[in-house]
Amino acid sequence: MNYHIALIPGDGIGPEIVAEARKVLDRIAEKYGHKFEYEELLLGGASIDATGVPLTDGTVAAAKKSDAVLMGSIGGDTTTSPWYKLAPELRPEAGLLKIRKELNLFANLRPAVLYDELKAACPLRDEIIGDGFDMLIMRELTGGLYFGERKTFEENGLTTAVDTLTYNENEIRRIAIRGFDVARKRRKKVTSVDKANVLDSSRLWRKVVQEVAADYPDVTLEHMLVDNCAMQLVKNPGQFDVILTENMFGDILSDEASMVTGSIGMLSSASLNDTKLGLYEPSHGSAPDIAGEGIANPIATILSAAMLLRYSLDLDQEADAVEAAVKQVLKEGYRTADIASEGCSPVGTVEMGDLIAERI
Repeated sequence: MNYHIALIPGDGIGPEIVAEARKVLDRIAEKYGHKFEYEELLLGGASIDATGVPLTDGTVAAAKKSDAVLMGSIGGDTTTSPWYKLAPELRPEAGLLKIRKELNLFANLRPAVLYDELKAACPLRDEIIGDGFDMLIMRELTGGLYFGERKTFEENGLTTAVDTLTYNENEIRRIAIRGFDVARKRRKKVTSVDKANVLDSSRLWRKVVQEVAADYPDVTLEHMLVDNCAMQLVKNPGQFDVILTENMFGDILSDEASMVTGSIGMLSSASLNDTKLGLYEPSHGSAPDIAGEGIANPIATILSAAMLLRYSLDLDQEADAVEAAVKQVLKEGYRTADIASEGCSPVGTVEMGDLIAERI
């Protein structure tokens, strides 16, 4: 089969880690008889440098024509980069928000898995870790505070800023359906996270999720307030299967979940729309402080490529092969600097990509 994949290397370590994910995809193509055609696109700081804006109409059009989009990381050092002296709508992250909106990527899937080989890197005590954990955070991605009306104004001599949190029932219903569908293929449990004791938007969220749950009698639903969820993630992470939540809560909770796995460098993500098109990227940032040093962990991007194979191309066997190769390399003791431990075999970015590709 022939597939067209848009590559967005991005900023910082982005080009380095995307190169390793492409290497793994090329191995999959060779092993399973596929042909992957790549088209490199600009987004974020790289786009600002080349075009003056973080996202061009041309990039959006090319992404829409692809079968899937694989992205590295976007942004730079917010204190020193000239990108952050620009108006907010011209900064790197504005391009990321815009492409999510343009591609209608309303569902963000962020797995947080503790591999047996990395238990030593987990900051939690052994009695909390237990047999490990495997959760998936389903985050609504195109609504809420990040996309609501915002303004800054002067009132009574004071500068005042307003951000608006808005959701309608259709936005909530479509992400809830995705969450229950995914849970049905996992351990059949959804934890819907909100702040229904305070926010009207959360009360609507809880009402609609409850309505959707009626169509999934085989899936257990529980409701949890976001502050309690934040505590439970470090108290008993093994209780979670699918965490379903809105945009800002999901952003924060997924970063917390990433740290209890031992390294954010291990966490993949997928952002999906109503069709097969998806944007796949690591959950971590651009790490400009280590860009070019060859020490970045490419595993999150490689696992994102596995999600690309699974969700956009329907190549489950190939996705399984990538994930199995990652586990094998970890089992053999190879580690990048962020997940290094005593007795491991330290490797750099390129060598880690080579090892995973060789194990497929």
